[in-house]
Amino acid sequence: MRVYRSLAEVPADFGPSVLTIGNFDGVHFGHRRILKRAAALARERAWKASALTFDPHPTRIVAPERSPKLLTSPERRAELMAEEGIEQVLILPFTRELAESSPEDFVRQIVVETLGARAVLVGENFRFGRRQAGTASLLQELGRQFGFATEIIPTAACRGRTISSSLIRREIEGGRVALARRFLQHAYGLEGEVVKGHGIGARQTVPTLNLATSADVIPARGVYLTKTYDLEGVRHWNSITNAGYRPTFGASPELSIETFLLDPLVGEPPRRIRVEFLCRVREERQFETPEALKAQILKDVRVARNYFRRVKLRLARLAPA
Repeated sequence: MRVYRSLAEVPADFGPSVLTIGNFDGVHFGHRRILKRAAALARERAWKASALTFDPHPTRIVAPERSPKLLTSPERRAELMAEEGIEQVLILPFTRELAESSPEDFVRQIVVETLGARAVLVGENFRFGRRQAGTASLLQELGRQFGFATEIIPTAACRGRTISSSLIRREIEGGRVALARRFLQHAYGLEGEVVKGHGIGARQTVPTLNLATSADVIPARGVYLTKTYDLEGVRHWNSITNAGYRPTFGASPELSIETFLLDPLVGEPPRRIRVEFLCRVREERQFETPEALKAQILKDVRVARNYFRRVKLRLARLAPA
């Protein structure tokens, strides 16, 4: 995977490309359909499977009052795109100048001349150019004019609901991370540095890794089954995570994300981690004493160990002989 952060970085051999364009926040089920199709078409034609996305989100420039909370950083988007076969990504800085470009200029200067697109794939709600004047239909017309094929991919649905980044944000913020995982086709994760906590948990309950994150979207307060990854290595652990305000210890004004590792921590503690949320165990609540909280945590740990044991057995049954 090659990632470029500006037009100046794009090499002359970026094309010929099969290009998909969008914000791709979350890289959810609907996005993955487009990415898979782009990768398949690129293989058929011996072109390069490519994606164009933007940073910041365009609404932060043109309508900041409507700007959504983001599910994924541009770097994480690129990682998830690579899972679907995308070979190169341009994360284009979205500026006022870019927002004011006409649909024709955007297509000619960026899509064709810079990125060498031979085919362009977009969702049916795709908009581009000044005041979002460009539509998927206009893109088809411009494709005929500039010599590239255009495919418009219908909006995806799951369980009778149209999949969108805004829907997934609501599910995560409501604590329904298992349903969000189904819509995303991957677990929602928070990334950041491991920071020193207040030390109360380590002394009176169980030791945890405390995550400091700048993520926009945080799961609802509660206890979750999670997977934790060392972002500076290959280590990963089954885990259980509390997202909340530690009411048993006086309700901190700051949200804390505390993760207990179910697997042994061998070597130095990780410095940067990603915590992926699999399902919710219970709401966060206040206990009368630290001892009562510790007893509940140990119950939660047993639930978590049983869950991961069942997952392991199920995967073993599905593995080819």
